[in-house]
Amino acid sequence: MVDETPTTAPENADAATDERLAVSLKYRGTSQVVAREGRADIALFGNTYRTEVRAAGKIKEPIPFREALSVLYEVVASDFRYKPKDRTAYLAYQRLKKESAGLAAWQAQQAYFDWLQRNDPNAWTVLDPVISVHPDELFFEVFSKDEGTYAKLSVDWSAFELEGELKFGTTNVDFSSVLYDGVQRMRSYRDTHLSIGGEGLAVQTVGDPHVERTVQLPMSWVRGFLQVQSAATLPRTTITVAAIDLYNLLRQLRLNADTKKGGRALRVELVPGECPRIVLEPWEQVLETKSAPYKGRIAQVVKLWGRRRLMMLRRLLPFADSVDLHLLGSGLPSFYVLRAGAFRMTLGLTGFTTANWGQSASFDLLLPRTALVTPKMEKVLGTLSKKHFASLDDLAKASKLEASDALEALQQGSQQGKVIFDIDREVYRIRPLTDEPLDLVRLEFRNNRERQAHDLLADKEAVKLVSESMVFDSGIELVGKVKVEAEKREYRPQLTLLDDGRIGHAECTCKLFRTHKLKEGPCAHLIALRVLFAQLEAKRKEGRGKARARVTVESRTYVKREAKGEQMFQLSLDKKRFSVRWGLRGQELRLQKLFFNEPGEARDAYFERVDELEAKGFLDASA
Repeated sequence: MVDETPTTAPENADAATDERLAVSLKYRGTSQVVAREGRADIALFGNTYRTEVRAAGKIKEPIPFREALSVLYEVVASDFRYKPKDRTAYLAYQRLKKESAGLAAWQAQQAYFDWLQRNDPNAWTVLDPVISVHPDELFFEVFSKDEGTYAKLSVDWSAFELEGELKFGTTNVDFSSVLYDGVQRMRSYRDTHLSIGGEGLAVQTVGDPHVERTVQLPMSWVRGFLQVQSAATLPRTTITVAAIDLYNLLRQLRLNADTKKGGRALRVELVPGECPRIVLEPWEQVLETKSAPYKGRIAQVVKLWGRRRLMMLRRLLPFADSVDLHLLGSGLPSFYVLRAGAFRMTLGLTGFTTANWGQSASFDLLLPRTALVTPKMEKVLGTLSKKHFASLDDLAKASKLEASDALEALQQGSQQGKVIFDIDREVYRIRPLTDEPLDLVRLEFRNNRERQAHDLLADKEAVKLVSESMVFDSGIELVGKVKVEAEKREYRPQLTLLDDGRIGHAECTCKLFRTHKLKEGPCAHLIALRVLFAQLEAKRKEGRGKARARVTVESRTYVKREAKGEQMFQLSLDKKRFSVRWGLRGQELRLQKLFFNEPGEARDAYFERVDELEAKGFLDASA
């Protein structure tokens, strides 16, 4: 049950909003593992506010199932956001500990939850796992608190000895610490049975209390959940690596802590006909994968962030047969699919957290932004509802639509929480995120400032990019000009865009920035400048090699791995100036600056060097 009553508007209309979506959950019992007479029963109660689903059967391989559920729980509980030291909550906890020393166990637990509600209200802002029963599989979905990790566990029905008929649908299940503790006690020598439903479960749970609560979900969390799933529908590069390759990667991360200075990315080097190479920054550790060669036609280097989140896969890794990597591009979401027989775990990493507004604003442009329910979308979703899952070609044929129109409708449905793309089987599945339709207008933008930024961009003359300059070892410095007719004012936003898409420095002449800096988030003018630059970059990449005569500003990075290390060239064209830096990665680079009388002469020199490097086998590693 969903209550979408808007929260009270802030006094400052320009302030970043923190809207919430109230989701009511009601269960007929507490999900848990009950041990009895040499067997264990996993009882999962569904949300009674949603359509009833049903499945029951004996699990043939309890141990992989145990480890897979443990990965899901770790994703739900994960939060990789930066946490500054704050002793206020700790001191309050110490006082609580002293006060509750003489209380009974359940009283002390309730006192802790009361303290948690007062001191960490965000601990309650995660939706219970979404579980779906489909004709071919059972799957669970979760999304982390920091909006950085999406996980989907798929289990084929061949992993069960089914008992009774299946009832298809989607619901939420109560995945509490009680259930997690019970899952840890699953053993291979004990028969384990799974029951999913709301009424009449084969298992009589201990106490069998009714559970009812309301979760206040941040709209940004809901939006992030939907967008990560929608990202799977975008064009991507897919490679397969062996399970031992991922193990070696995780081992390197476990033995080495990240440094404050230096990169934290994974660089995936893809050369046609060669096995992919994974390079770990800043140690420049090269992992030669041992699976199939890269089958693509274009050599490329893809940078990925969020690598520490991969540690959450470690428990399921011993059972994995292979690992598929789905790469959308540098700094964009990536998907990792572990295949372990009848079990498949999909881990989606956004590459950024909620604090990284620079990358998230750029990512938004990759997907259609609409709050409309079009006739084409209704037609496609109606067909999919009957089939439960289908490929794009089958849906287009059944709906009598062009494949491009069907894809657009499915992307819109995915962004609206009605459809997911199953990346490990390349099919679309019907899966409503909530029981009631979401307020699409509230999901269209993250906050009021983002809405204002896009309103400014709608006026072609309101936002201008005055200058952009490449500063080696720092990034790209952007200076913009924003004219706000309603205020009769002109603002000058400036920002430095780092190589990984993060914002290194930002400032603006508006009152909001002068008063709060970035403590209250970026102003609309900074967001507008960042989005404008992302739009320009997309046009430049689309036109690469097609209209060189129109290029006046561009930067590229080329790399080539040799016996002594990775040779790197950084080229930068800025109107009449052409700069080159080269040398081994990790060492001081040599610099050459050339100045020309005309932009055309600088452009010719720039592309001459580009063609020369590509002819020598250098890879374009431009983010």
